[in-house]
Amino acid sequence: MRTAYSVETVRAAERELMARLPEGALMQRAAAGLAAACADLLGRVYGSRVVLLVGSGDNGGDALYAGARLARRGAGVTAVLLAPERAHAAGLTALRRAGGAVVGVEGAEDLVPRADLVLDGIVGIGGKGGLRPDAARLASVVGASRAAVVAVDLPSGVDADTGEVRGAAMRADLTVTFGTHKPGLLVDPAREYAGSVRLVDIGLSLPLEAELEALQHADVARLLPVPTGESDKYRRGVVGIAAGSARYPGAAVLAVAGALRGGAGAVRYVGPAGDAVIARFPETLVSDQGPKRAGRVQAWVVGPGAGDDAASVAEVLAADVPVLVDADGLRLADVGAVRARRAPTLMTPHAGEAAALLGVTRESVEEARLESVRELAGRYGATVLLKGSTTLVADSGGGAVRVNPTGTAWLATAGSGDVLSGLAGSLLAAGLSAVDAGSAAAYLHGLAGRFAAEGAPVGAHDVADGIRGAWRDVRAG
Repeated sequence: MRTAYSVETVRAAERELMARLPEGALMQRAAAGLAAACADLLGRVYGSRVVLLVGSGDNGGDALYAGARLARRGAGVTAVLLAPERAHAAGLTALRRAGGAVVGVEGAEDLVPRADLVLDGIVGIGGKGGLRPDAARLASVVGASRAAVVAVDLPSGVDADTGEVRGAAMRADLTVTFGTHKPGLLVDPAREYAGSVRLVDIGLSLPLEAELEALQHADVARLLPVPTGESDKYRRGVVGIAAGSARYPGAAVLAVAGALRGGAGAVRYVGPAGDAVIARFPETLVSDQGPKRAGRVQAWVVGPGAGDDAASVAEVLAADVPVLVDADGLRLADVGAVRARRAPTLMTPHAGEAAALLGVTRESVEEARLESVRELAGRYGATVLLKGSTTLVADSGGGAVRVNPTGTAWLATAGSGDVLSGLAGSLLAAGLSAVDAGSAAAYLHGLAGRFAAEGAPVGAHDVADGIRGAWRDVRAG
């Protein structure tokens, strides 16, 4: 599992480690890893042209020491100092001794267009609120160049703790981060600025509970339900789907498609789209008598394509089993009824739906995804899966937020969310917690989208068909 920690936690771990090491040893560890990553990206260090963008903090010191290492290997290295009077003195000395040059900000416009690599050491993990004017101009110059851009710890101008980007920021091809991932490297919009991320171990001792967690194949494989010799369709779990309407029968079909591929033993469908569901999936148990009379289930999914069927949403929320609420169900669900539930509740909004529930704009949710998912989980007393370019899963009880590392932009297609709801509901019925069901479903759904798309447009039904391949891939390790 990949983990990310807050700036405060990282700073505390660094202080504890520096107290046990010789002065400057921690920075040298970071610089060594940074220089190695730059050398790998360059391929040929000797004769390459490297420009260091150096701010006033330790981030700039890391860049200077890494630049000195590259200069000793034959690179032509020049440091652009944004605050010469506050630049890291020992790092500057090391660079000059290695043959590197130093210029002011005014020299950057001539140097950057001719550089093979630019090392962004302007602002470290404590930076807030975007870049200042001089640095913003540098970011523009770098963006217009053909140089490879490597960010030191994280791109300058992004918020390490939240993933927010408020103003101008540097865009990197590679971010070399030290000790642990920072939340902003895993959460959009900041994640888009980070490029590929390389973690350098510098020996930090970190708490067991992180700010963010990103599941990997092995983590998801441990969560997925596997039948035994004594399993039957009821022991494997039965998921109820209350979805669809005369206007949106396809939502019901797609939610059932996801549910049938999610590991539960049976799927019960309740709603007006029974004929469409049976025509596509004859194994579904169909009823038009409402959720209360549908028969026993271990979990419910309610809302996809439901229109204004508030009665079904209310009936499902009153059930004493885990419930997933999506799409129209989010609009129709009473916050008091959700908070009063004793069984787990998983809500799965996209940014627009989350904005409506929070009473803010969609843009504000997309700009502060981590804050938004936590606030929504707290407000409803539920687990919330916030869909989007980086899908997040937060529990109302706090703890680490899960961030999904799989997916593709091709998943932004009508009905894809209905498939995800059915899949997650099936995992709830199979006995997974709301956090695990949401996280594992998002992981499989994203992987299925990748497999189905392969760089070309897909429909939601293709994503549903891809879940089996994603499941096999995860189980195979």
